[in-house]
Amino acid sequence: MIKNRAFQQLRVAVVGQGYVGLPLAVRAAEVGHQVVGFDVDAQRVKRLVRGESYVEDIPGSRLAPLLAAGAYRPTIDAFDCADFDVAIVTVPTPLRDGAPDLSHVEDAARMLGRHLRRGATVVLESTTYPGTTEEVFGPLLEHASGLSAGQDFHLGYSPERIDPGNSAWRLENTPKVISGIDPASQAAVHRFYSSLVETVVPVARCKEAELTKLLENTFRHVNIALANELAIFAHELDIDVWSAIDAASTKPFGFMRFTPGPGVGGHCLPIDPSYLSWRVQRTLGRNFRFVELANDVNNHMPDYVVRRLVDGLNKRRKSLNGSRILLLGLAYKANTGDARETPAARIAELLIGMGAEVQAADPHVSDDAHPRAAGLANLQRVEVTPECLAAADAVVLLADHDAFDYPLITALAPYILDCRRRLAGEHVDSL
Repeated sequence: MIKNRAFQQLRVAVVGQGYVGLPLAVRAAEVGHQVVGFDVDAQRVKRLVRGESYVEDIPGSRLAPLLAAGAYRPTIDAFDCADFDVAIVTVPTPLRDGAPDLSHVEDAARMLGRHLRRGATVVLESTTYPGTTEEVFGPLLEHASGLSAGQDFHLGYSPERIDPGNSAWRLENTPKVISGIDPASQAAVHRFYSSLVETVVPVARCKEAELTKLLENTFRHVNIALANELAIFAHELDIDVWSAIDAASTKPFGFMRFTPGPGVGGHCLPIDPSYLSWRVQRTLGRNFRFVELANDVNNHMPDYVVRRLVDGLNKRRKSLNGSRILLLGLAYKANTGDARETPAARIAELLIGMGAEVQAADPHVSDDAHPRAAGLANLQRVEVTPECLAAADAVVLLADHDAFDYPLITALAPYILDCRRRLAGEHVDSL
């Protein structure tokens, strides 16, 4: 437990216990705050109460002592959030028919508003379009509580920067951008996060903090789309794009390495930039062309993977229809079980629709932990055994988990389409 002379124990409510909320709740409890972790998913809360974590960055060994000490209390009962000093909202913000769905944020605001008291602080962390905190979230808190933001309670926004599976950059050592609707709110938000993280970065207004998150993810989205489109054209021009990327990466200035892949996943890239595009279109009546182009390229990478697989099989005088295809890695990134918006789901759907027999292996992804990973639940799951590899007509590496036995895969798989450039050999095609 970390404390200092300026430390003040607070009653903290974290609404949403997913990839963002759970690490935040655990960190707050570890530094000495009394934390309630609220979630509407009863099964998720039951697992947490038993000390079982579904987030790789939070092992059960971190949960157990906090639960035993009563420092962290998972719950589905909104009344457990009463009398909070600080409330953090980390709920999902999906897209529905191309438009932001803020229903979870709105529900959280109404719930917290019923328990909001004078002097408390409420912070939104969910990714959203600029203006949400002051135009949507704050008014709902005011309506439910009868209090005024800035006058009776503090209100702010702080974009989450959780990177699942990243052991180098964790919550506590990643600079934390914070904002408030007025100086007093910003100071209250600053004090709270200073107890959790090493570096706090104040931003003058909530709109700029909201845009910060969208800027970070749009930057990645656009550059990954560039790498993906380069990979497509380089293959057609008989150029090794991976070799060119390696060479360009030796430049110590003016270049940042991005690599191709089978598509983008998680919440950040498939969804977040579209929040900004939607806001620009709705408010200014203009298109955010970079975002729309990046969406088009990245969204069609699963289709390109399937085309490359068809070509590879054809060269080996095999048809996709009736072939056994083994997909390795269902998560959207290596060494995590995060299958939100994973491109593997679309690839599997396309392959099955074209008559392939599809099997999948992923040591990290479990169906019960990721009910939102649509398209994966009905896949035939297998272990990566010598028999399974030898029986496959093609193996497609989608997420390059370190747990996979790559020498075994290379030795026994008859044909491999490697979407991550992890393997080499005459029978291996790189994306």
